Parts: sequence; C-alpha cells; structure tokens
Amino acid sequence: MSKNEGSKNERSKLQEHAGQRKQKDKQRRKPDRRIRRTCERLGSALVALIQERPIDDVTVQDVLDRASVGRSTFYLHFRDKDDLLLSQLEEFLEMMSTALSVRKEESHRVVPVAELFAHIGSQKKVYRALADADRLNDFFDLAQGYFARGIEQRLKESKRLTRLHLSNPRQSQLAQPELGARASAFAGSMLSLLRWWLDRGAKESPRAMDELFHRMVWNGLQATPDRSDR
Repeated sequence: MSKNEGSKNERSKLQEHAGQRKQKDKQRRKPDRRIRRTCERLGSALVALIQERPIDDVTVQDVLDRASVGRSTFYLHFRDKDDLLLSQLEEFLEMMSTALSVRKEESHRVVPVAELFAHIGSQKKVYRALADADRLNDFFDLAQGYFARGIEQRLKESKRLTRLHLSNPRQSQLAQPELGARASAFAGSMLSLLRWWLDRGAKESPRAMDELFHRMVWNGLQATPDRSDR
C-alpha cells in the first residue's frame, strides 16, 4: 500500500465519532434536564482536564472522578472520551452558528464573529490542547459545515440581500446551489480569519474582526457579476 493510500484509510477519531453520532442522534430523543445536567458536568470536567494535561493522557476515569458521575451513566450516553469531546464541540458549534437566527438579530451579520472570536480567544488553552493532540483540523472541518449552514440561513433571512438584488436589476436572486456555495466559501473565509487572528496573538479586537469579515461578505455579494457578462 502506498503512503497516500494509507493516509486516506486513516480517519481521525473525531471524524469516526462524527459519523457514529449522527446515526445515534437520529435514534435519541431530546434528553430531559437531569440528563442534560449530567452531560454538562461530564463535558465541563473534560474541558477542565485537557487544559491541565494532554488529551491523550486524560482517561474516562479521570473525567468520572472530576464530574462525580458513575461509569455506567457515562457509557449510557457516550462511547468513550472522544465521543464526549465531539459532543462538546458540536454543541458549541451548533449554538454559535445558529445564534443570530435563533435570537432573530436584526442586523446584517451572518455570523456572530465578535462573540465567537472573543470566546475562543479566552479559551486558548483548549485551542492549544486540540492543536497538540492533532484534533484542531477536525474541529475546523466540523466548524466549516456548521457555519456554512448557519450563514446560508442568515442570507435567506437577510433583507439587505433582497434589497441588494432589487436595487440592481442586472442581478437576479441567487440560485440555491450558488447561495450554498457562497455560504460555504464565507464559512471558510471566517475560519481562516480565526486561524490568522489566533496565530498572530489575537492583536485585533473581536469587534474589529467582525467588521472586517462582514465587509468581505457584503462586498463580495455586491460584486456578483451578471451572467451575461461571462
């Protein structure tokens, strides 16, 4: 087997768990408050532990001891430590990517960039822990899908996008495939900005990054060429 073939066959733990969780979630009913509180305790315990030592050195028993939860209860909800980690990442991404639509924010923002950057900037130890454990790319791969869907939804809801097309008769409403493609591209740009911002030491304010990103979004949409010009 060639090196390339071998690398293709090697899927990360988080990617494997992502597929398994999607199937499991279809069968799982909405948890009650007691279950949610238990899962929150387990998640908080794991997040605290990975800031103290490498992820691979943290065991399920460590999490149970920190959360004061029994082993049988843990395995009722999670397959292993990586399943718990994935659940925490997905919960965070779902909350962030849908926040503007959920609270019906009347603004032209398509992603709560300021809030996202501020939160991740305050959790640098967690970010570093994911990087050190080679799980950071998995996080960004997950984030790409969540934010692409969230941005697409905000663009559909956007009055500014509607006015933009009405004010320019040469532009027609974006077709669904093109809207999805642009949403995916914007999500990738936002995540690239996040990496750039963190790698440079988060020198700019989260609000400034929010404004920069949304200028990129709306300038890009306004520059949509007429199909007859191609």
